Amino acid sequence: MASSSLSTKPFLGSSRTHSFSRLPSDLRSSPHISFRSSKLKKLQIQAAGSTYGNYFRVTTYGESHGGGVGCIIDGCPPRLPLSEADMQVELDRRRPGQSRITTPRKETDTCKILSGISEEVTTGTPISVFVPNTDQRGNDYSEMSTAYRPSHADATYDMKYGARAVQGGGRSSARETIGRVAAGAVAKKILKTLAGTEILAYVSQVHNVVLPEDLVDPYTLTLDQIESNIVRCPNPEYAEKMINAIDVVRVRGDSVGGVVTCIVRRCPRGLGSPVFDKLEAELAKAAMSLPATKGFEFGSGFAGTTLCGSEHNDEFFTDEHGRIRTRTNRSGGIQGGISNGEIINMRIAFKPTSTISRKQHTVTREKKETELIARGRHDPCVVPRAVPMVEAMVALVLVDQLMAQYAQCNLFPINPDLQEPLSLPRLEPANVSL
Repeated sequence: MASSSLSTKPFLGSSRTHSFSRLPSDLRSSPHISFRSSKLKKLQIQAAGSTYGNYFRVTTYGESHGGGVGCIIDGCPPRLPLSEADMQVELDRRRPGQSRITTPRKETDTCKILSGISEEVTTGTPISVFVPNTDQRGNDYSEMSTAYRPSHADATYDMKYGARAVQGGGRSSARETIGRVAAGAVAKKILKTLAGTEILAYVSQVHNVVLPEDLVDPYTLTLDQIESNIVRCPNPEYAEKMINAIDVVRVRGDSVGGVVTCIVRRCPRGLGSPVFDKLEAELAKAAMSLPATKGFEFGSGFAGTTLCGSEHNDEFFTDEHGRIRTRTNRSGGIQGGISNGEIINMRIAFKPTSTISRKQHTVTREKKETELIARGRHDPCVVPRAVPMVEAMVALVLVDQLMAQYAQCNLFPINPDLQEPLSLPRLEPANVSL
């Protein structure tokens, strides 16, 4: 049955008379086929799209101008020390109103854990996190209730649902990512506690300002370097250039895009599963689910297509700890869809913010052509605040894959000749290049 006909044609199991005219004649006459409405009523269509993960499952909820936003975390291991402060650190990095190059909306984004914690440790039951909205201005969106913002989700939400939350874009707003960042803080803590895994993202491009890769050492990069300026670029010289590029379009009521680079240090080996659940595929899906994303690449990315195999291959060697390593890292820490223990590196492209305060041609819900100058408070460039969002999604992928690895491959003692436990020596940068 075509999806476009779901609202006009009866479901199997409904109280309406079933039509068997489309069935082959042998099925229509078969005495073994029984259509009993009491059983068919149990058929459901599950297409919510608000949950990520198989073992560490995160469901986000709420809308930009509703009562609040948050998440439900299901599958978190018990006995993990956890408090609201752990989440608040990450939420403060994501919150609006941080500087002149972000949206001026003022929200404290103070989180409240409602369940799943007892005596400051997780209980293994669902963790509910809530963050209230306190600075809504729904009237800013009165024009957008009838006129579609170009390149925004307004039109496609109407095309899909036939109804939408007008104020602030509803679920398409980046405010939805609060739940992801809160859950990502939990995932980060699990990864850090078990394996010493570190996830660091930073802005590597704003508009035409591109940070050269050789100016960032992935082995020594620190969070303090990233957080030392409002654009979250670890190089002060290029950070200033990026801030200037955002300021130029901000005062004109326009916007620009950019790129966030993310690295993962000390990722456990063996994460990811062939063939449809390859680690890079999961990372790409998670990253591309973020608002405004337009591209994803890892390792050598598209630039690797210009190399020959002899230039691109990462040759193996044995380090001083007796571990198999690669001399180069064009694979980006993933080979065959499985992590190999080297640094994972990826880049995510973000488009210019769709909502701008410049006149644009559009149409109304009644299909009338019109002009629109969007109001509201929006980031002139999303990448500075996208940094903690990217880190969160990467953490959610890795902790889910880590739990999958335990479930399948660690029920029995590991093969010490080929596998290794989580407590590993730190990777040294010697003789390894990206």
